[in-house]
Amino acid sequence: MNPKETIYASLHEARTLLDTFIREDSTLESIYKAAFLCAEALRAGHKIISCGNGGSLCDASHFAEELTGRFRNNRRPLPALAINDAAYLTCVGNDFSFQEVFSRYVESLGQPGDVLLAISTSGNSQNIIRAVEQAHKNKMTVLALTSQGKNELAEKADVAICAPYAPHSDRIQEIHIKVIHILIQVMEELLKVSSS
Repeated sequence: MNPKETIYASLHEARTLLDTFIREDSTLESIYKAAFLCAEALRAGHKIISCGNGGSLCDASHFAEELTGRFRNNRRPLPALAINDAAYLTCVGNDFSFQEVFSRYVESLGQPGDVLLAISTSGNSQNIIRAVEQAHKNKMTVLALTSQGKNELAEKADVAICAPYAPHSDRIQEIHIKVIHILIQVMEELLKVSSS
């Protein structure tokens, strides 16, 4: 396959996966429900904490910065944190274990009524699962961005938004970032905070 064929095939594959995601009966409802729960939590004075590994941590950070900063238009900052501090992650990873890097953060800062956005393309990352379990102990709402198929994250989350199965995680992450942008857009509409 020459480079141009690779480019075309990659774009076609991405479009096919997105079309599949759009056609899923649960897609619109799960995204709306997640946005509604986030908006209600923020309206009540709570915050959103997000976490993920690797590229999913980048997505978790992207979500938090667009809430505390801005999305398309200026508006008041919305309280959101991504668990992405390198000093903290390496401290807990070294002194305790990598499996606890997210759960200890949730245990210390998660309050009843807060929301945890947990991101895992496989849905089986144990440090994410532990964070979800701790969030429930803290009486938080758990939203998941993951993929279709049997996985712990989808089973344990209050709302799971599942990208179609793909053989490589980059395609799943491409769906996740689209969902993140839509979540913010709908949250702003529900909160009526968007301005010029």
